Amino acid sequence: MGYFDSIYATDLLHRDRAVYMYLKSRANQEGVCWPFVRMICADLDLSRATVQRAPRDLQRTGGISLEPRRRENGGCSSNFYHVR
Repeated sequence: MGYFDSIYATDLLHRDRAVYMYLKSRANQEGVCWPFVRMICADLDLSRATVQRAPRDLQRTGGISLEPRRRENGGCSSNFYHVR
């Protein structure tokens, strides 16, 4: 079974599948990537709200996990996405 087969077998919306495929294509050998939401929005032509909602749905199905990143000054940065 290919790595996309499991995501196709879910009841996820097409936007969630698109974000999953985007993250999977950007992930390194360990399955980790850290794109900014702004970059995902621009590359997929999706709204900010949609791109922020998709990872929550993907976490629910076990497709990804995410780890918040912080700057040295405590500000928010992009998340680490662990793609399965």
